[in-house]
Amino acid sequence: MPERVWDVHVHLLGNGDSGGGAWLPPEMTSPWHPVAFLRRLILMNAACARGDTVDTSYVQRLHALAEGLPPGARCMLLAFDHHHDQEGRSRPAQSPFHVPDRYAAAVARAFPGRFEWIASIHPYRPDAVEALAAARTGGARAVKWLPNAMGIDPASSRCDAFYAALARSDTPLLTHAGDEAAVDAQSAQELGNPLRLRRALDHGVRVIVAHCAALGAGVDLDTGPHGPRVPNFALFARLMDEPGHGSRLHGDLSALAQRNRAAALPRLLARVDWHPRLLWGSDYPLPGVPPLISAHALAEQGLLAPAEVPVLVEIRRYNPLLFDFVLKRRLTAGGHRFAPSVFETRGFFTGTGAR
Repeated sequence: MPERVWDVHVHLLGNGDSGGGAWLPPEMTSPWHPVAFLRRLILMNAACARGDTVDTSYVQRLHALAEGLPPGARCMLLAFDHHHDQEGRSRPAQSPFHVPDRYAAAVARAFPGRFEWIASIHPYRPDAVEALAAARTGGARAVKWLPNAMGIDPASSRCDAFYAALARSDTPLLTHAGDEAAVDAQSAQELGNPLRLRRALDHGVRVIVAHCAALGAGVDLDTGPHGPRVPNFALFARLMDEPGHGSRLHGDLSALAQRNRAAALPRLLARVDWHPRLLWGSDYPLPGVPPLISAHALAEQGLLAPAEVPVLVEIRRYNPLLFDFVLKRRLTAGGHRFAPSVFETRGFFTGTGAR
């Protein structure tokens, strides 16, 4: 049913020209920083955001794409907190971008038929627990972290009070795991080790592992702090198979059709026992960046029927959100497709149980 379809991973970006508080670092607007400058151009081009009205045009384009989905389907907009230091002080200069909770909430309120929102609260903040309560009162459905870029160690005791608050309020934690490639996080990739999320699970938090940790390698912490490095996806799989996590540990499918992550797809498709714990996410605006996802390449890997490629290419020209949805519905490996419940995500956030 379309009203059960919520895209759990939709980025809300802007430069603050609307007064909403969204922010991009200065290097993203300076050609003297070519990597950051090019990254901004690519993302804003994919989102059809205009230079004179970035905030408004970004939201208008996203809403238009959402309107192209079946009636009732919604996008969950991600806020993004600043990087914070070990004392819980905000460090904007070390932040890749910023989307305040108040801005994400305001956009969702403006389009209640198509948008929900997910807060972003750094757990080291002295007001983190209070900020969570305020976000929930304001309609936030979950909390988003990107530990590698935000300076969060999910295994730190500094997170305990926040984990307790998440568990008490039954607020899901959507947190990136594995290596981060979309923003600069090279100095802190180890914070994305999936095994570091055990602390949240042990506190009773419902955890969604973004991208199913399908990039990079991490230390096998189960063998000690100096253990061998193994693929992060293998560490995610270990957590998924551990008894006791079944009702709390989940993964989202965002970015998994991209060239650098698609190797995980055959395993995810084959593990039908995991499908009730997987959630569809698009990682918008990245489906609108043609080099990242190739329907032709997925067909060559045997994950798509070749006859479906032209149709998917045409859908992408019309609507990247719809393209991501249809693409992931059509993926196949070993005779398996993702179960319909993977795309019927609303119940996970509303507590209705209907997936």
